[in-house]
Amino acid sequence: MDDLINFEIITPLGLIYKDQIKSVTLPGSEGEFGVLKGHACLISSLKSGIIDIEKKDLNHELIAINEGYSEVNETKVCVLAKDAIWISGDNQSEIEKNLTKAKELIKSVSSDNAALAATLSKLDNKG
Repeated sequence: MDDLINFEIITPLGLIYKDQIKSVTLPGSEGEFGVLKGHACLISSLKSGIIDIEKKDLNHELIAINEGYSEVNETKVCVLAKDAIWISGDNQSEIEKNLTKAKELIKSVSSDNAALAATLSKLDNKG
């Protein structure tokens, strides 16, 4: 498909996500921003929050990060994060466990109550 962009997330523990996706919304330090194929090149710092990935099949996946950087070009988005929790699993129990970990990660690093509430709301809507 011509409208897909390569996306990956790397933490100090290694590569945790890699796929071709339709779009991604990132928690930029100056506010959220979305990326589609053909986006202008940029490097941005990221604050703690939720990365919302729109997959090829138009389903969404969420990944919580505590902070990091993103490098964007016309065909690829690479996120370097201090820590990340992929909110997924093979069953509801595993998803709930990862959702709890993601909430704990965000709470542990967020000092902005409004941003924390917005992020936790996104996570609650996932569960």
